[in-house]
Amino acid sequence: MEFIIVGLVLILILYITGYVMKKKYYKDIDRLEAWKIDVMNRPVLDEMSKVKKLNMTGQTEELFEKWRREWDEIVTKGLPDVEEYLFDAEEYIDKYRFNKAKQILNAIEKDLTETEENVQALIDEIKDLVGSEEKSRNEIDELKDLYRVSKKKLLTHHHNYGIAEKNLELQLDEIIVNFQQFDELTSNGNYLNAREIVLSIKAKLEEISNKLEIIPELLLECQSKIPSQLQELKEGHDEMVKQGYILDHIQLDKEIERIETVLDTYKQFLEKTETEEVENGLVELKEGIELLYDLLEEEVNAKQFLKENQDQTKQLLELTQQADETLKSEIEEIKHSYHLSESKLEEQSKLEKLLQQLMKRYELLETRIENDETAHSLLKIELSNLKAELEQVNSEFATFFEMLQMLRKDELAAREKVQELARKMAETIKLASKNNIPGVPEDYLVMIQESKESISEVKERLEEKPLDIPTVQNALELAVINVEKTYDITNDMIETVMLVEKVIQYGNRYRSRYASVDRGLREAEKSFRGYDYQAALEQAATAIEEIEPGALKRIEAMLEEQVL
Repeated sequence: MEFIIVGLVLILILYITGYVMKKKYYKDIDRLEAWKIDVMNRPVLDEMSKVKKLNMTGQTEELFEKWRREWDEIVTKGLPDVEEYLFDAEEYIDKYRFNKAKQILNAIEKDLTETEENVQALIDEIKDLVGSEEKSRNEIDELKDLYRVSKKKLLTHHHNYGIAEKNLELQLDEIIVNFQQFDELTSNGNYLNAREIVLSIKAKLEEISNKLEIIPELLLECQSKIPSQLQELKEGHDEMVKQGYILDHIQLDKEIERIETVLDTYKQFLEKTETEEVENGLVELKEGIELLYDLLEEEVNAKQFLKENQDQTKQLLELTQQADETLKSEIEEIKHSYHLSESKLEEQSKLEKLLQQLMKRYELLETRIENDETAHSLLKIELSNLKAELEQVNSEFATFFEMLQMLRKDELAAREKVQELARKMAETIKLASKNNIPGVPEDYLVMIQESKESISEVKERLEEKPLDIPTVQNALELAVINVEKTYDITNDMIETVMLVEKVIQYGNRYRSRYASVDRGLREAEKSFRGYDYQAALEQAATAIEEIEPGALKRIEAMLEEQVL
């Protein structure tokens, strides 16, 4: 009985599975059937009917026949074949041969994809032909208007086109031939070829229109404006030569000859209506002409510069010579009182040698200016460089003078500072005595002695002849450090002594009750008598803090209030 039930269940499962699979594949068949109908209903015949409205001759007739054959092939063979395949697939599905059905359905999908692409390509080709005819018909009238405008412009303003007029006219005449070709191709139904002619006419007319716009200005530049500028340059150059300017380095005649040769080439281009190279080349030519103007102007400016700066430079040179003599005298005098390092003396020697070189250079430059055989622009550069170097040397002389003056100022400052340090040391010692410090540790006495000795060292250095200021300043720096350190430590020691006394006094209240406090305070008193105040503070504070945490901070606060 159980086997029968299991068998029935298996049969039921197979039936349901088969039913589901059949439903799925029939759904694919319905989809492909709808796709086939959609392809068949594409508006190919509607588009082909538009072609019949054109001249059905020549290229149009050939294309129409080609498209008709292709569409007939699709309708009479391609799509019916698909229909047969769909029937075959249905039979396989009914027989539960799903793998075979799947193969056929995949093949149908591939065929429909190719067929759909072919139909769309067919429609696109038809639209392209019909569209070409429509576009060409609309554009040809506009192009004829543009042609008439261009022709009229050439005839009306022919004098503006000079040597280019003949070729411009020939190019316009060629376009008339293109119009005739368009009409002939259109009447013969060759609309695609006619479209190419339209595009060609459009490109040519745009190019001619652009040439009609720019050629007059280019001719004016090549035939009038630039030659006038060249003539102006020649005349200006000759006039400056008469006035004594040296202009050989500019080579103006050679450059003008080159420009005139280029202009002749550009005129030949313009005669052929070739404008692109002329447009680009004229930019470069104009820049070259501007450079020539700038070079001539630079010579005029350079001459004026020499006139204004030659005497100034000579005066600056004389002032620097005087500064050199004064500096040497000052050094000889200062050497009796102050020590000058070898590097400083060598620096002065280098400045003097550099000044001598600048003097020689100026003498040579002055001779060249007087001989008037060198371009002013070259002389200007040399004079500018020489003046700048001379100003630098003069500045270095001034800096050296300031350094010498600072020696006396540094000496006075050091003497004042050492006196200030001596007063501060006396104040420090008096401060320790005034506050009744029981005694001081040995290392403090050593520090006092070192501070006094460092002050004495500075005083001894200040009495040396010649006086070595860097050595004095080094000794002074050490003395400042020692005195400041002694002063700070003295103040810290006084504060510590006062605090220890207060802490011990405060802790006496706990001695009778706490043995640890009594023991700690006895140790602190012992350290205090041994002048180890910091240890005494730590010992006393530790003993009290164990009994009364925070006591030390309260005692410090009380002391601060008393001081205030």
